[in-house]
Amino acid sequence: MKKVILSVAIATMVLTVGCKQSNNKKQTGTKVVSETVSSHNHGDHNHGNSSEKEKRNIEVNNQKNDATSAIIDAYLLMKNALVLDDKEAAAKGGTALLNAFSKFDMTKLTKSQHKEYMEILENTKEQAEHIVKSPIDHQREHFEVLSIDINDLITLIGTNKTLYQDFCPMANNGKGAIWLSEIKDIKNPFFGSKMLKCGEVQKQIN
Repeated sequence: MKKVILSVAIATMVLTVGCKQSNNKKQTGTKVVSETVSSHNHGDHNHGNSSEKEKRNIEVNNQKNDATSAIIDAYLLMKNALVLDDKEAAAKGGTALLNAFSKFDMTKLTKSQHKEYMEILENTKEQAEHIVKSPIDHQREHFEVLSIDINDLITLIGTNKTLYQDFCPMANNGKGAIWLSEIKDIKNPFFGSKMLKCGEVQKQIN
């Protein structure tokens, strides 16, 4: 019994220490360089080579813009569902996100914005579709990638919402991952109740 208690205590210490680490997103001048989480392969979900990464160089758009509001709202539905360990609600958020993207008005985008938007759209749809039909551990894996896509979309087009970019050093197999939140308090969607407070606010958006 003492050995079990000691093992649990050590595991908790390791997670706590790891949770205090930081890994900031790279920024160069007026462009944001973002990397997606490495592709992964689980069950019937084949995402290609695990070493593949996509990189985007996006001009920062600081203008307030409500065009992304419905997309962000759907993303936040998923985030809050994963915080609560609610697979079904996360799946509904995925459906809402797909619906929001289908209604997005692309005619207001510039030529350069349109190219980047289409790349983000393709990847985001894939992640959302998997979130709709996957168990919660796989939902969280896809949410890691999705969070980068939504962050890139906001960088590209802007938003009229006040959001916080949060970071969890323990996500993505210890490589770290970001997520977006509408509140300052840390509520971790990658681990839910297991490590609810793991993470830190990296920056405020708007």
